[in-house]
Amino acid sequence: MQPNVKPYWQNYIGGKWVDASDGGRLTVIDPATAQPLAEVAKATVADVDAAVAAARACHNARALSGMRPRIRGQLLVEMGRKLRERKEEIASLLSVDAGKRISEARSEIEGSARYFEFYGGLAPSVEGKYVPLGDGYTDFVVPVPFGVTAHIIPWNYPNNMVARSLAPALATGNTAVIKTAEIDPLSAYVFAELAEEVGLPAGAVNIVCGTGAEAGAALASHRDIDLITFTGSVRTGQSILRAAAERIIPCVLELGGKSAGIVFPDADVDNVVTNIIAGIYENSGQVCDSMSRIVIHEDIHDAVMDELSARVSKFTVGPGLEDHDITPLVSQAQLERVCNYAQVGAREGARVVVGGQRHDGLPGYYHQATVFTDVTPDMCINREEIFGPILTALKFRTGEEAVAIANGTDYGLAAGVFTADLDRALWCAERLEAGQVHVNEWGVGGPETPFGGFKTSGIGREKGLEAMRSYVQSKNVGMRRLAKTV
Repeated sequence: MQPNVKPYWQNYIGGKWVDASDGGRLTVIDPATAQPLAEVAKATVADVDAAVAAARACHNARALSGMRPRIRGQLLVEMGRKLRERKEEIASLLSVDAGKRISEARSEIEGSARYFEFYGGLAPSVEGKYVPLGDGYTDFVVPVPFGVTAHIIPWNYPNNMVARSLAPALATGNTAVIKTAEIDPLSAYVFAELAEEVGLPAGAVNIVCGTGAEAGAALASHRDIDLITFTGSVRTGQSILRAAAERIIPCVLELGGKSAGIVFPDADVDNVVTNIIAGIYENSGQVCDSMSRIVIHEDIHDAVMDELSARVSKFTVGPGLEDHDITPLVSQAQLERVCNYAQVGAREGARVVVGGQRHDGLPGYYHQATVFTDVTPDMCINREEIFGPILTALKFRTGEEAVAIANGTDYGLAAGVFTADLDRALWCAERLEAGQVHVNEWGVGGPETPFGGFKTSGIGREKGLEAMRSYVQSKNVGMRRLAKTV
């Protein structure tokens, strides 16, 4: 399906589609062609103020938090159903806007629908507790929504990342202000349409698009925000954390990774290679928890690298709508970043097995799928997040050495273990410094499983029941009963 790309998209504030307060616009570029795709209203500080005010008014009126939880849940489930109904339409828009292959775009929309269904089903399950204090006293604990939540969304999964945090926020009775990525915001506007269609109150969902320096900073530092959810770089996360500290409000931060998969000699080579390809080349490597490093036992190293090279060398490259193996990176800046790391890797002495440079045969922002071997733990390409289709391969001899290599970065988002030995897998899982450890399949889990990182990969958790708890705070109500008898 060819996407329906409107020439101009407005912000959504207080249940209305509006221009930027100063009339400003941003141009969205098609990464497959490097040509303009559409324009969007460029949110200013005043627009952020208006969005927060709309969310606050909705919260103060208890339009959402005062609703029966099962009704809130039904509305969210209906949002998920409507997402599925429009999957082809939204996926094609996402594919051309973000550059990702159409099959991955369909999976992203499917995943977004699952978040609304999952948290919609959980909405009635949020409960408090009774605390016995003895005769004459009644004490109970009530889960209370924080109020107005800020959602600062990254560009790599512009639809799914909205759903991942918006669904639990709404399920628990919060109202939301979403700041989309200015690079590829188009597929996120659908959530405003769905909110209207299912009957969420005006102000429950507000969506603005603007630059991080202006709209993002204004939202993160806003005096009337009660909680911030952010996915992005460590540097920006640090700025958001400082802004939140000024107001003593909680944050959920997911700040990237440099995740490693450990391959033991008894691993199935075909399964390993299949998972490496899925782990690093999905979305052309633009994934926070991509398996960007592979730590392979020396006895199986050559077999894995031979099979991996054979498969990667056959990858097709082209626009996302044509469902190629490698599609464009999201922007010129991201392409330049990835090209620079590929050059750094070669200068450091790593050996290019496949790829290694920009793909010059197409007009957009394409980089070849790349595999580096002869990588050492101290190399820049092994320690720093590249966020592109570049895999580094290292050798190990002992399990202790493998775990040390895997843990040897500032990040701790994900890790993988490939082995037929369950005891060995559990031994590694106990020692790996990562928020999620995958055994024999990269990316095990779904909306039900908590997601977040150790070390500089972030704080807090999204997904699962843990995310629900992130959006409520406890209020204790204690009563002394004055009546002596009945």
